[in-house]
Amino acid sequence: MIRIFLPLALIAAFSGCRTNESPEGQVKDLQITAQVKSKLASDVGLSSVTNISVNTTNGVVTLSGQVKSEETKAKVLAVTKSVPEVTRVVDSLQVITKSLDKPRSPRRPSGTPLAGRSQAHPTMRWMVS
Repeated sequence: MIRIFLPLALIAAFSGCRTNESPEGQVKDLQITAQVKSKLASDVGLSSVTNISVNTTNGVVTLSGQVKSEETKAKVLAVTKSVPEVTRVVDSLQVITKSLDKPRSPRRPSGTPLAGRSQAHPTMRWMVS
């Protein structure tokens, strides 16, 4: 009974989402998406996959989001291509590297005025001294 109800529930839930795809195709795409996510979590690692979005339409899997390195990106693409029924993979992944050296604002020598500011107004010199 569950085998019949689950696909029907999925078809009913997503029937308005994609008008260019048959209900069977939508269910197949949902299965592909689930397989890709599962395989990515097990083969690449759950912590690496949390920022990746997987979308499947007509067997074409689109990956978007952020990964930590080129190696992780290559592994994600290879794992996705290895899933049965995947016809093509669209890569929209971005490699985000964290720099160890944060850009620092230039320091001005003490005693030098700030750029764009003149010395204190003559009538207010008593406040500066």
